[in-house]
Amino acid sequence: MKIRRAVIPVAGKGTRFLPATKEVPKEMIPIINLPMIHYVVEEAILSGIEQVIFITSSGKNAIEDYFDRKFELEDFLIKNGKIKELEIIQKIGNMVEVTSIRQKEQLGLGHAVLCAKDIVGSEPFAVILGDEIVRGPNPVTKQLIDISSQNKNANVVGVMEVDPMETYKYGIVKGEYIDTNRKTMRMTTMVEKPKPADAPTNLATPGRYIFKPEIFDALKVIPKGVGGEYQLTDAINLLARESEVFAHVFEGNRFDTGNIEGYLNATIEFALMDKDSEAMMRRLIKEKVEKYNIK
Repeated sequence: MKIRRAVIPVAGKGTRFLPATKEVPKEMIPIINLPMIHYVVEEAILSGIEQVIFITSSGKNAIEDYFDRKFELEDFLIKNGKIKELEIIQKIGNMVEVTSIRQKEQLGLGHAVLCAKDIVGSEPFAVILGDEIVRGPNPVTKQLIDISSQNKNANVVGVMEVDPMETYKYGIVKGEYIDTNRKTMRMTTMVEKPKPADAPTNLATPGRYIFKPEIFDALKVIPKGVGGEYQLTDAINLLARESEVFAHVFEGNRFDTGNIEGYLNATIEFALMDKDSEAMMRRLIKEKVEKYNIK
């Protein structure tokens, strides 16, 4: 079955980027000349998604506006002969159908996903976190859609290997591999941010999922969990007991742009990967290394 919709939660306050996020949504902070959310939506589109559903909160209107047409700006660019810039702006405005749902109270990722129930309806859908960027030749959401299709349209969680000492930062999965390449497993449980000594594996979930609508039934009955919030992890565990959930080790480079270190890492790497900015970034890095005598 084709997956047409992606739910992208963007209601967080972005406190790690204060004071900038006092007025600017974290997801709109640019990496080079594109905001973080652009890369996430682009991944969805390249995966075949036709509609993105933003789960937003107050002060987040700029995210939806970014993917809308802005005719006043387009007219200005036309009058000033800025055709290249005009084409870029128009392309963004026509990227994808956008819908926004206000999450009036931030009660956890599980609650955010549940907010999309009425729009998603009875179709399977993707969930993509708005501050997690994964880049590679094959979009990670497309990889998970393919695994779902190969397993009777099952629920799929994207996972990656992490340093065993950093399991406390993630949801960690456990299961049994179903392929000789040890890339896809039938998941039995997921533990939310376990200490290294308690982690069942080092396979972590950085925020890519394919769900059947049955996830909503699980989200309705789970109690509040870690942090007094409705945890998506708890709903996935319930789902794994009653249905099939697969975990797939995806291919691609992941950047956690929700924190300063991850944001700086993405900015440097994206600049080095872009033919228009690579030489500039290499020169700047070289100059700073020499200026500050960095060893």
